[in-house]
Amino acid sequence: MFQIYVDSAANIPAKIVEKYGINVLVFVNLVDGKEVPGFIPGLTIEEERAKGKEYYDAIRNGAEVKTSLINTAQFVESFRPILESGQDVIYFSLSSNISGTFNAARLAAEELNDEFENNKVYLVDSLNASLAQGILAIYACEMRDDGMNAEQVQEKLQGYAHKMNGVFTVGDLKYLARTGRLSNASALIGNLLRIKPLLKGDKNGFIVCFKKCPGRKMALKSLVNLVCDNIIDPAKQIIGIAYADAYEEAKWVMDEIQKRVKVREFIDTSYDFCTGSHVGPDTIALFFMAKDRELSNEA
Repeated sequence: MFQIYVDSAANIPAKIVEKYGINVLVFVNLVDGKEVPGFIPGLTIEEERAKGKEYYDAIRNGAEVKTSLINTAQFVESFRPILESGQDVIYFSLSSNISGTFNAARLAAEELNDEFENNKVYLVDSLNASLAQGILAIYACEMRDDGMNAEQVQEKLQGYAHKMNGVFTVGDLKYLARTGRLSNASALIGNLLRIKPLLKGDKNGFIVCFKKCPGRKMALKSLVNLVCDNIIDPAKQIIGIAYADAYEEAKWVMDEIQKRVKVREFIDTSYDFCTGSHVGPDTIALFFMAKDRELSNEA
C-alpha cells in the first residue's frame, strides 16, 4: 500500500482530491502581504473559480505577489508518518527545472529512505506543472487500485511524464517578462502588435515559446488544433484545462476539442495560484498525452 502526494501546483480540483484520497502539500503565496493558500479542501468548482477571479483580479490591479517553496523539513514532516505506518509514498512534483521544490523533496526522500528499511519515498518529476502533474497522480491512484505497487507505478508514470504535454497561451506578455521567460522589449513589442505566443513544457521541463499567433482567437484555435492533432488514445485519456479567470474562453476550447475527439474525461479548473502568478491572468492551458513532447503542427 502507498499514499499519493502532490503539491498544490498540481491544480487538482478539491472534489477530485477527495474522490481519490490524494494528499496535497500547499504552496502559500503572499498577496500584498496577506497569505493566500494554493489549495483549500472542500471547495466546489464554482467556489474555486470565484477564488481564482479574486486572485487574478488582484494581480490585474497591481498587487505584489510573492511565491514560496515547500522546504525539505515540510516534506519530511508529511512523509514520515506514512512510512511509520508501513506504507510507501509517491510524490508528483512540479518540474525540477522551474522550481526548487523537487530538490527539496529529493533531499527529504534521501533522509527518510536511509532511515526506513522496509518502506520508501518515490519521486516523479512531472517535468511540467498544473494538471500535467495532477493527471499523473490520478492515474497513480487507478494503478494502485489495480494492484500495482509503488515502485511499479513510479517507473510507469515517470515514463508517462515524457508524453504528458502542457501547452498554453497568456493574456499579457508582461508577466512572462517579469519571470525572465521573455525580454521586456519582446513583451512590449508583442503586446503592441497583439501577438499571442503559444508556450509549452519542453522535454527537459523548461517553459519555451514555440509559436506566435496574430491575436487571441487564433491562439485559442491553435491550442485546439495541437490537442486534436497530437493526442493519443483520447477515449482512454483524462485531459485537462486550466484557466486564470478565463472560464468562458476555456469552455469554448473544451467544446471545440470535444467536437473533434472523444475523450474519456475532461477536467477543468481555475489555474493554480503558484504558477499562475508567473503566467498571469487570462492564461489558458491544456494538458494531454501525445507520443512525446515534440508536437506536430507547431510551425
